[in-house]
Amino acid sequence: MTQLREDVFVSVPNLVFLVDVDDTLLDNDRVRDDFQEHLRVAHGEEAAAAYWEIQERRFVDLGYRDYLGAVQEWWTSAHEDPALLPFSHYLLEYPYAERLYPGALEALAWLRARGQVVVLTDGDAVFQPWKASRAGVSAAADAVLVYGHKEEELDDIERRYPARHYVLVDDKLRILTAAKEHWGERVTTVLPLQGQFANDREITAGHPAADVTVPGIADVVGLQLEALGRA
Repeated sequence: MTQLREDVFVSVPNLVFLVDVDDTLLDNDRVRDDFQEHLRVAHGEEAAAAYWEIQERRFVDLGYRDYLGAVQEWWTSAHEDPALLPFSHYLLEYPYAERLYPGALEALAWLRARGQVVVLTDGDAVFQPWKASRAGVSAAADAVLVYGHKEEELDDIERRYPARHYVLVDDKLRILTAAKEHWGERVTTVLPLQGQFANDREITAGHPAADVTVPGIADVVGLQLEALGRA
């Protein structure tokens, strides 16, 4: 793990931390398992399989998980069966705050004491910001940005939150790589080894290593970022 000196934080003006949500702050793999089990128990194997088939197809088409959009299509394809409607309530009322990784909010607080914290996540315009709010993430950050493909919106991110230097914390190496290619030495990339994307060798193959790798989001606390801007 790269060790960086903490006192450099104060010498870099306009420092902005960009922090992902799913599998970075929130244990999204566990959330997904809970969704699958609830569907199976509440609606049966066949209905659950039909929902996930739609979900996976939409994920390929959109590049992010469109849970509510999949409910709409699932319900329509089942001739608007009212028995399926409670799943939308389950998605909205799910206890996301209980699925934050240990130390996630503490990490945000620690970063926020050292710079501006912007939650940066992919998703739709309804469910994703709602999930961030329900998890307590929105209140722990200075702002929340949601994009369909955030790696394609780095200019817009900079326009909204200009900074001399960025620190991007994300579980996906392809996102970190895109930011490094765009901002170069103006960004320090941090990879927490959490979730399926960070730990799948086939997924991570072909991308350079992050500037800093940590076991989990809690390990960001106390991280000594020596050579910030030169990592």
